[in-house]
Amino acid sequence: MNTGYLIDMDGVIYRENHLIDGAREFVQALMGTGAPFLFLTNNSAPTPEDLAVRLKHLGIGGLSARHFYTSAMNTADFLSEMHPNCTVFAIGEGGLLTALHERKIASDSIDPSYVVVGEGTATLERLSKAHECIEKGARLLATNPDNWCPVSSDKTRPGAGAMAAFLEASTGRRAYYLGKPNGYMFQRARQKLIESSMGKPDQFVMIGDTMETDIRGGIEAGMLTYLVLSGSTQLENVGEYVYQPSRILTSVADLAEEIITGKPSDRLNSPVYTNHPSPNSKSGVRHQTDILTLHKPRPRPAMTK
Repeated sequence: MNTGYLIDMDGVIYRENHLIDGAREFVQALMGTGAPFLFLTNNSAPTPEDLAVRLKHLGIGGLSARHFYTSAMNTADFLSEMHPNCTVFAIGEGGLLTALHERKIASDSIDPSYVVVGEGTATLERLSKAHECIEKGARLLATNPDNWCPVSSDKTRPGAGAMAAFLEASTGRRAYYLGKPNGYMFQRARQKLIESSMGKPDQFVMIGDTMETDIRGGIEAGMLTYLVLSGSTQLENVGEYVYQPSRILTSVADLAEEIITGKPSDRLNSPVYTNHPSPNSKSGVRHQTDILTLHKPRPRPAMTK
């Protein structure tokens, strides 16, 4: 059976600046067998070229820009399809700005159609300008719903979801969140994978380490979903979710042999349940997809008493 793989990166292929054990062999198995695959990341900061170079430095060569699809690219695709000739005021880094430029979406700090928020350092000046644009009628769009993202085992950074939430609170307007688990991200990624393959895959698999984005999005897109325990999700927390992955793997190393031989690996579904959460787990909601965000924000209070 011809299987197409959509693969998350942070927590699946690497953590910090180190490859996860078996990740190199996993990618080599995909490339060696000609299996169609696409790395799918919510991080809007890097370009596909940046990601290819990063993996090369980590020890995985032979990849090019066509192997990557970011939330920044997804945002640019969305805008060019839904609102051709729109303009944006963007808060983000090179990956977002490049994706918008490649889709010929003009920057506009006077009267933009959209305020687009991605990963990166946002100054109070730019947030104030974004606030002003939204008050004048610009719609608020975020590249992804991540409130925070891991940097190391004991360190995180603010994500696009957190900055969008700031503007939601200040303006009283709701943001629209692209990236995983939004179905548009999976629809475009699947189409991109089909276009780059010799033939249409018989089935699609989403491999990720996060239940709220990777697994939920894959399930809602009608894909098989493989959860790896090498990233942010602990095995003892999986049962808390209404939706469940098709498989639970220790890491992508469990799949290398299966991809090469076509026979199910005997390393699948073998992790041992533990009774205690990871000491490095971070409390608090990570994504703007949590149930609390389904409620409308409270009306903005009066500027003065």
